Amino acid sequence: MVRAPGLLAALLGLGLALALALRRAGAADCGALGPAERLAFAPAAKTRWLAPRVRPPGPLDPLYGTVRRFLSVVQLNPLPAELIKALLNEPSSVKADEVVRYEAGYVVCAVITGLYLLVVPTAGLCFCCCRCRRRCGGRVKMEHKTMACERGTLVAFLLLTTLVLLIGVVTAFVTNQHTHEQMGPSAKALPETLLSLRGLVSDVPQELQAVAQQFSLPQEQVLEELDGVSRSIGNVIHTQLKSTVYEVLASVLSLGQALQVSVDQLRALNATSTELQEGQQALAPAVQGHRERLLALLQEPGCRGCAEALDRAHALELGADFSQVPSVDDALHRLKGVPEANFSSMVQEENSTFNALPALAALQTADVIRELKKVVAQQPRELRTLVEAFPGWEAAARWSQALEEVEQSSRPYLKEVQRYEKYRWIVGCVLCSVVLLVVVCNLLGLNLGIWGLCNREDPSHSEAKGEAGARFLMVGVGFSFLFAAPLILLVFATFLMGGNVQTLVCQSWESGELYEFADTPGNLPSSMNLSQLLGLKKNLSVLLAYQQCKQGAALWTVLQLNDSYDLEKHLDISQYTAKLQQELQKLKVDVKNLDLLSPAARQDLEALQSSGLESIHYPGFLVEIQKPVVNISVEKLAQELERLSQTQGNTVLGQRLQKEAQGLRNLHQEKLLLQQSLVAKLNLSVHALASSAPLLQLETSDVLDRVTHLEGELPTWATRILKNESECFLTREMGYFSQYVAWVREEVTQRIATCQPLSGALDNGRVILCDMVADPWNAFWFCLGWCAFLLIPSVIFAVKTSKYFRPIRKRLSSASSEETQLFHIPRVTSLKL
Repeated sequence: MVRAPGLLAALLGLGLALALALRRAGAADCGALGPAERLAFAPAAKTRWLAPRVRPPGPLDPLYGTVRRFLSVVQLNPLPAELIKALLNEPSSVKADEVVRYEAGYVVCAVITGLYLLVVPTAGLCFCCCRCRRRCGGRVKMEHKTMACERGTLVAFLLLTTLVLLIGVVTAFVTNQHTHEQMGPSAKALPETLLSLRGLVSDVPQELQAVAQQFSLPQEQVLEELDGVSRSIGNVIHTQLKSTVYEVLASVLSLGQALQVSVDQLRALNATSTELQEGQQALAPAVQGHRERLLALLQEPGCRGCAEALDRAHALELGADFSQVPSVDDALHRLKGVPEANFSSMVQEENSTFNALPALAALQTADVIRELKKVVAQQPRELRTLVEAFPGWEAAARWSQALEEVEQSSRPYLKEVQRYEKYRWIVGCVLCSVVLLVVVCNLLGLNLGIWGLCNREDPSHSEAKGEAGARFLMVGVGFSFLFAAPLILLVFATFLMGGNVQTLVCQSWESGELYEFADTPGNLPSSMNLSQLLGLKKNLSVLLAYQQCKQGAALWTVLQLNDSYDLEKHLDISQYTAKLQQELQKLKVDVKNLDLLSPAARQDLEALQSSGLESIHYPGFLVEIQKPVVNISVEKLAQELERLSQTQGNTVLGQRLQKEAQGLRNLHQEKLLLQQSLVAKLNLSVHALASSAPLLQLETSDVLDRVTHLEGELPTWATRILKNESECFLTREMGYFSQYVAWVREEVTQRIATCQPLSGALDNGRVILCDMVADPWNAFWFCLGWCAFLLIPSVIFAVKTSKYFRPIRKRLSSASSEETQLFHIPRVTSLKL
């Protein structure tokens, strides 16, 4: 009989495995399904980033800084919040004296401009009258000692004034051109900014719609996993129960094999016993005949050396009596026809049935899975209202249309602005050209006049060069008087507009005072209240909103929409998930068709259990088995007789001894060896049954009990595992919806409608208005005003200097005085008028 080693230990371990399997089946272990995969949602928020406009550093930056400091001196008053408030809310209540008080610096500049307009043209008119009567701008009447010093000083001051004028007019040309170049792109930037803001408003509904539509991602993932959930659950049930089921089936197979071996051994034992008894009946007469004949031969007087052989012949008789062994007929009767079942085929069939559990689970849960798919395919009602209920949903189209109308209506005004800017640029170029012409006249007059002074000592020299220089200076004076009025008017007009833009708008814009003014309650009329226009419950801080937009915040944070819109209410899909859970609870897997032990096999095991195999008196077999079949060695006795036959003197006695030896050999070969082999076979069967029968009975009882218990518990365990896996599956699928909800929450509150374009538009507006337009504009009038006021000393120095370039009527008599002059001018012999 073949037995597996450590059978008892394996059987004891099987009970522990059953208990552990039951514990694993009830444990909330979701390792088979694992956590939900990471879903890749497409960003719903469009990338909006209004590129910041920055004026690059340039050589005119120090000039711009100087102009700003000058304007800060002109306008010392802070932002007139009350005045602007009254102007916005009740324009009729604004008093002129309040405006004059605030614009005191500009009023002073207006007074200076008025004086300039009064004095300079009047002085020019008087100069013209005097010049017509030859009383102004004449010539030096006579030489004197300090004439050279006066002349040199006047030339130096005129040259310095002219150079400063040249710098001013060149800078005025540059700033005038720079202002003109910046006006076009700056005017185009306004529609672009409005289009960007329009996109910010109009894209919000589309982005929210895109957010709601991406609910299909978790839906598709769940539907995809529902296709394999039945087989997955079947695999989990199979995996968690297979160690227990396989172990029980292995025990059944092992027990069936042991049953077969034991029955075969019992039958072999009975057959061997019968054969031994029959062989003993045939062997006893033969042994007895040989004994009697040998005793007769060995006791004859002529037998020499036969004493020892005679002793052996006396012992030649049977040893074991196999008729005394216990009977096994009762056990054989009980085990008649056992085993009826084919345990190997049965276990193989049950293994196949158990291994088909995943397919069986898929088949049994197909209807429930179809219903689950219908539930999953529906969209939660809360998500359908996510877009429509969003604040400003209805106002988005209105705001978008309003921005479009503003953008369209601004284009004609911008074209007009560009057209008037072109006129301003032309006037600026003309006046700058006039100033440049004055500079050129001054430089030509100085060059010709100094050339004429250097050649006065030459007797052949004519006074034409000095006279031409004086006339160029006077032409410059004429241009100065003629264009002084339009020049100062242009300066004051551009100064009044650009200065107020810088002091009233740009400074307060950059410092944030404009935002603070807008945030102060009551400053803005109700028609301009942003919170009321947006329908917000709380007042919106413009400054805080600007700062948050600058940091890239979304409109959700900026407009504090959590106070007017319950996002969590629209993200609550508990009713949706409750339907899923309710449908999942309908999943059932029936394992009752798994029969671990067929009826025939059970009958075989029960027959073995009641066979009394362990009650057979195996020691009775062992007692006879331990006895020899014949008490002496027949083969050795035969050898002894052959030896004696050769030593006998009596030939007849020797032949008879030889014949008996051959007869003993034949007996040994024909009957004794067969009997001994049967004894050995019986010995094996007895020992095998004696050692296995008690354990086999215990194993049979244990396997029957465990099979019965397992067959009763398998449906319960399968249901428990199914429930656990259903909960794990629900948790996994809810993970996908949780990802979607978290993504929607983050997308709506942090990414959708990022209002950076709004802050960017404000910043770009300030850069365009202040840095790109106002700064060169103000630098232009500053340089032109610089030139306008320098025309006064230029006129004075030109008129004074021109007298020294003309011929002198009388000279000093002292020649030594000429050597002391700053400039040595040779005397002339004649005077040409």
